[in-house]
Amino acid sequence: MTEFELKYGCNPNQKPAKIYMKDGSELPLKILNGRPGYINFLDALNSWQLVKELKEATGLPSAASFKHVSPAGAAVGKPLSDIDKHIYFVDIDAELTPIACAYIRARGADRLCSFGDWAALSDICDKATALYIKKEVSDGIIAPGYTEEALEILKEKKGGKYNVVEIDPDYVPAPREMKDVFGITFEQGHNNFKIDRELLSNIVTENKELPEDAVNDLIISLITLKYTQSNSVCYVKDGQAIGVGAGQQSRIHCTRLAGQKADNWYMRSNPKVLSLQFVDGIKRPDRDNAIDIYTSDEYEDILRDGEWQKWFKVKPEALTAEEKKEWIKTQTGVTVGSDAFFPFGDNIERARKSGACYIAEPGGSVRDDNVIETANRYQMVMAFTGMRLFHH
Repeated sequence: MTEFELKYGCNPNQKPAKIYMKDGSELPLKILNGRPGYINFLDALNSWQLVKELKEATGLPSAASFKHVSPAGAAVGKPLSDIDKHIYFVDIDAELTPIACAYIRARGADRLCSFGDWAALSDICDKATALYIKKEVSDGIIAPGYTEEALEILKEKKGGKYNVVEIDPDYVPAPREMKDVFGITFEQGHNNFKIDRELLSNIVTENKELPEDAVNDLIISLITLKYTQSNSVCYVKDGQAIGVGAGQQSRIHCTRLAGQKADNWYMRSNPKVLSLQFVDGIKRPDRDNAIDIYTSDEYEDILRDGEWQKWFKVKPEALTAEEKKEWIKTQTGVTVGSDAFFPFGDNIERARKSGACYIAEPGGSVRDDNVIETANRYQMVMAFTGMRLFHH
């Protein structure tokens, strides 16, 4: 297949639309089911690059959950705890493979943003992963292959219209890439910059103790940022992104957005949230929405009489602002990456409130001294990578 005709482009009025190889060669992918659209392919190709690099950098099966050309979550295939299984809606006795764990974690970073996602896997999609995806609202998946059982499960999704794409894992893009904007062609070298532990060797803070787990998490953060619409900041813990702030004009707004998402993720493991008694037959997206409202400042919207009965068997006790604040204070060991330098120490202050202990950013601001001083105040470890990771 040298080209594939799309129904339309970004919007229904943008026709004709297609994907193809400029040199006339075959596309490095196969469409095994469904008919992916323009944005589907943007998500597919960006998410595939992310998971492929994560696997190469960490040696672990990797997955991503993409929406609107940015990751809602990304993760490596570490085992799930019982609490993880609870908050990600996994049967306690489910048999999970590493690649299934990777996707469950990626999906679980921000379940609201992952609604209707595009899934990406670094490894062959197996039955365990397909069975989990089957229960979620998702638009499609890209992977280097599928087991026979997994493919049959996915083909049944969305009334047989679920998009399944197979990518050639050995495909290497041309060294130069081009795109047209307003009839003008832009050309640049493909971003082949390699992100590894050597990038974290320039530690600029007084505290220079960077544990192995934090190294791994910082690498995950930076690779995630490489494929996130800039400006962007990413919080990572225990092998998974827990908050991605993408596409903001101000760096502090990226940090706040990602931090709020990290707080939301952590609130799901609060004892009051874990003990919520949902009505029988509630759908997964409705359960996610209920948890999101319950843990937010708008909790009264779901706890008022005549409303709570739609969601819960027993009316929950409200989470007070003080309870939420005290719970979030117990979060620690979080790593934070930024795709460009922090211009002020306020970014460090905000990250600290969500448990940040380890930071990676390019450095190069005229206020680097202020940023370092702020990190030192809280005994953080911060590395200057010297490399910007903008993605547009």
